[in-house]
Amino acid sequence: TTTTTTTTTKDAGRSLTRRRTRRSALSERESIGGSGSSSETDEFSEVGQICAILGTQWGDEGKGKLVDAMAQTFDVVARAQGGANAGHTIYDADGTKHALHLMPCGILNPKAKCIIGNGCVIHIPTVLEEIKKLKEKGVSADGRLFISDRAHVLLDLHKEVDGLREQELADKKIGTTKRGIGPCYSSKAIRNGIRVHDLLNFETFENKLNSLVMENTKRFGSDFVYDVEEELKLYKTFVAEMEPYISDSVEILYKEQKAKSRILIEGANATLLDIDFGTYPFVTSSNTTIGGVCSGLGIAPSNVSHVVGVAKAYTTRVGAGPYPTEIHGSLGDDIRAAGGEYGTTTGRPRRCGWLDIVALRYACVVNGFSFLNITKLDVLSELEEIKIAVEYRLPDGRSLNFFPADLDVLEKAEVVYETLPGWQSDISNIRKYEDLPQNAKLYIQRIEELLDIPVRWIGVGPGRDALITK
Repeated sequence: TTTTTTTTTKDAGRSLTRRRTRRSALSERESIGGSGSSSETDEFSEVGQICAILGTQWGDEGKGKLVDAMAQTFDVVARAQGGANAGHTIYDADGTKHALHLMPCGILNPKAKCIIGNGCVIHIPTVLEEIKKLKEKGVSADGRLFISDRAHVLLDLHKEVDGLREQELADKKIGTTKRGIGPCYSSKAIRNGIRVHDLLNFETFENKLNSLVMENTKRFGSDFVYDVEEELKLYKTFVAEMEPYISDSVEILYKEQKAKSRILIEGANATLLDIDFGTYPFVTSSNTTIGGVCSGLGIAPSNVSHVVGVAKAYTTRVGAGPYPTEIHGSLGDDIRAAGGEYGTTTGRPRRCGWLDIVALRYACVVNGFSFLNITKLDVLSELEEIKIAVEYRLPDGRSLNFFPADLDVLEKAEVVYETLPGWQSDISNIRKYEDLPQNAKLYIQRIEELLDIPVRWIGVGPGRDALITK
């Protein structure tokens, strides 16, 4: 159910002095070191020595573009959590398309070290295949990719279990990618998982794998079909390929921090998929918020200079679960087509909806964002009017201005919208904020007012250069 209210553009155009003052203070907070990859004129210098970029919605916000752009000026790019369920599609300077799943986006910067941290779950064949494909396109990971020896190994066994568990849920499916992420994190939590360093002692690896097979055979019976001998044979061939990349990532990051290297942390999934703060149980299996950054890399919270939140100019989500601002019918289909809203990892069509300020404000509170990056603003260019959800209203008339934990409450809530005028012109070739149509600028300014956080970057297309700095 929706209620629509209309806001005039005079509110959206009022002074942003307070936010500009805050931004100035934030940019002066850090003294930035590094190995010559940054300078005083670097447009990303204000984010400090260690910056985390995190999704604010249900994933697929387009984090890869900003990470890719920033990674050109950072010394280290790291992933802290998630697995091959978190895909990024990015384009290099020549326009070559790269679909990355486990690999940090910084791999396209030949000077950057890339770290897959201890909080990640590693599907070895996927990593090796990505390394191979990158090499075919002239991008080498040798000497630059460091995979944590404390990270857990995601096996095809976990994928099999993922599918079986979804079948058991019948009409209450979570809607997972069936990439084995949840079962692998489950193994980690109940302490029978296999870690990357176990590959270096293959007898230990073999014993642990056999234990996992026995446990799941007891659990699922004849439905669990798994060729353990074939898996062991395959992994023996992986050891030599993987060994050069296996590293103590905690030590490496500590040394990089001491050397004043700039470290960029690339979030996977997003806030509303966080296992604690998301729309549970329709979430992923790791902490996708700022806490997961620290525990997933071994970086102290006090050392993180700034956190940047990435949000689409609208919203999308894949899989089941409540979605208050979902747009049904032809308009939702049109936005999906215009935005190319199909999963990088799965190819699944994404559900599309209006920007939800209630949910976005919640993400800002949980993560403590210094700046926002609004992506895919160009996708809304043809719309005559654009809605923003500003409030949830309960059946008894009470206003709900914060995101609820109880999904039954969320599903019953009535959404209150503000309606802003569209700009109905192509903005994909614009590279300066002042050149945007007035109504596009008013849309951005209204987001800033509702959240009291500055929008620093705006995405207007898929290319690397299609990023406006405000």
